[in-house]
Amino acid sequence: MDKWRKSSYSGPDDGNNCVEIANAPTRISVRDSKAPAQATLTFPVSAFAVFVEELKRPTSGS
Repeated sequence: MDKWRKSSYSGPDDGNNCVEIANAPTRISVRDSKAPAQATLTFPVSAFAVFVEELKRPTSGS
């Protein structure tokens, strides 16, 4: 069974308004904290790492 965790930025008032992740040696799983029994997205670790790095990149104003 996966050990799910959510962001430390999720406070007590909005703790269910975020995503949760679970990691394994070869994959990262993501789910909606409001509906944990619903669909789960699973990504290879390397693909998830690229995704997170892209999120950190500054965007140019459009």
